Amino acid sequence: MIDPALLRSNPEAVRRSQEARGNDPETVDLAIAADEARRAALTGFETLRAEQNEFGKQVRSAPKDEKPALIARAQELASQVKAAEARAKEAEAAFETAASRIENIVIDGVPAGGEEQFVTLRTHGQIPQYDFPPRDHVELGELLGAIDIQRGAKVSGSRFYFLRGFGARLEIALMNLALDHALRNGFTPLITPTLVRSEVMRGTGFLGEHADEVYHLPADDLYLTGTSEVALAGYHSDEILDLSAGPLRYAGWSTCYRREAGSHGKDTRGILRVHQFNKLEMFVYADPADAEHEHERLVAWQEEMLQSLGLSYRVIDVAAGDLGSSAARKFDIEAWVPTQGTYRELTSTSNCTGYQARRLATRYRTETGKTAPVATLNGTLATTRWIVALLETHQRADGGVTVPEALRPYLGGLAAFAPEDA
Repeated sequence: MIDPALLRSNPEAVRRSQEARGNDPETVDLAIAADEARRAALTGFETLRAEQNEFGKQVRSAPKDEKPALIARAQELASQVKAAEARAKEAEAAFETAASRIENIVIDGVPAGGEEQFVTLRTHGQIPQYDFPPRDHVELGELLGAIDIQRGAKVSGSRFYFLRGFGARLEIALMNLALDHALRNGFTPLITPTLVRSEVMRGTGFLGEHADEVYHLPADDLYLTGTSEVALAGYHSDEILDLSAGPLRYAGWSTCYRREAGSHGKDTRGILRVHQFNKLEMFVYADPADAEHEHERLVAWQEEMLQSLGLSYRVIDVAAGDLGSSAARKFDIEAWVPTQGTYRELTSTSNCTGYQARRLATRYRTETGKTAPVATLNGTLATTRWIVALLETHQRADGGVTVPEALRPYLGGLAAFAPEDA
C-alpha cells in the first residue's frame, strides 16, 4: 500500500506513477475521496466517543433523581457511538480497497511504458560463436542424461521435468556456489516455508492482477510460493527492526511453484518456463535512505555470479508497466541463449521501497525515535533456469559441456561432461 500522507500531499506524483505504469489515474481520485470519507468517519466516531465519555462523568456525579433521564441519554449515545464506529470501520475498509488499486510509486528515471520499453544499461561478454550447429538445452540435456522432460510430463503433466545425473548435480552445484557467494556478502541463509498464509501472500503484492499465477490450497487457505521472497517478506512482519548496524540480508533457498497462467504457447520447450523450480533469493530489509544503493549492490552480486559462470548478458532497467505492483524499480539481467538468438531473463532484482513493509507492518526506528516502514528489496542469485544458458553457452561439438571453473569444486573437480559419461 502506498503512503496515505503522500496521497494527500502530492497526488500528482501518484497520478504520474500510475500513468507511467499504464494504469488508470482515476484510481488516485477514488482513493483520495475514500481517504477523505475515512477521515471524516473517524473524526465523527471520535467526537461522539469523547462526548460519551464526558457524559458518563456527568451521570456518575448527578443526583440520584436525575440519573434515570441521564442514563437513557447515555444509552442513546452508546448506540450512536456503536453506529459511528461501524461507519468508521466500513470507511477504513473502503479506503484500503481503493488504495490497494494504486501500485507502488515508480522511482524517478524508470522508463515509462510496457514490456518492450525497457532500457539497456550495459552488456557484458561476447556473443558465443560455434564452428558446429549448436544444440539447444533440451537436446543437450537428453544426450547427457541430464534432463528428462518426457517422464516429468508422465508423472506430473506439462511443464514438469526430472533433473537427473549430471543435471541434478549441476543444479545443486549452482545453488551451493550462489549460497557461498551470499555468505561472503553478509547474507544469513534460510530454508523457507513454501506454503504461506493469505495475509502474507497479499502483503507482498502477489494476490493482485496476477493472482491466477499462484497455486492455492482452499481447504487450508494456504498458498504455494513462486519465490521465497514471499516467506522472507513475512519473516519480520509486525516487528520493529534494528537497522543501526546496516541492512538485514537473507538468502532464502526454496522450491518455487508457478501456474504460468496466460503463458500458453510461450517457451513450452524445455525448462525455461516451468511450474516448479529451485531458487536462491536475496532479500534485504534496509533503511529507505539506503535502498537505492542497496539495489545497486544486489545487481553487482548477481553480475559477479554470471561472470564467474562465463555467461554473456545484458542489464536492463525494466519499464514501469512491467514492474509488478510492489516494485518501484526493477533491474533484470538477461543471459544470451545461443539457439534462441536472444537474451533471456536469468535474474531480477526489485526495490519495493516501503510498499510491502507498510502492508506487513514491518518497521524500523528512525533517528527521532518514531517508527516507519522499512524498505524491502529482493533479487535472484541462482535458479534452475540458469541451466539453460549454462548448457547452451558451454556446449561442445560432441554434445558434451565444459564446466565453468567456478562450479568445478562443487562437482568434485569435474571439468567437462560428455554423453559417454552419462
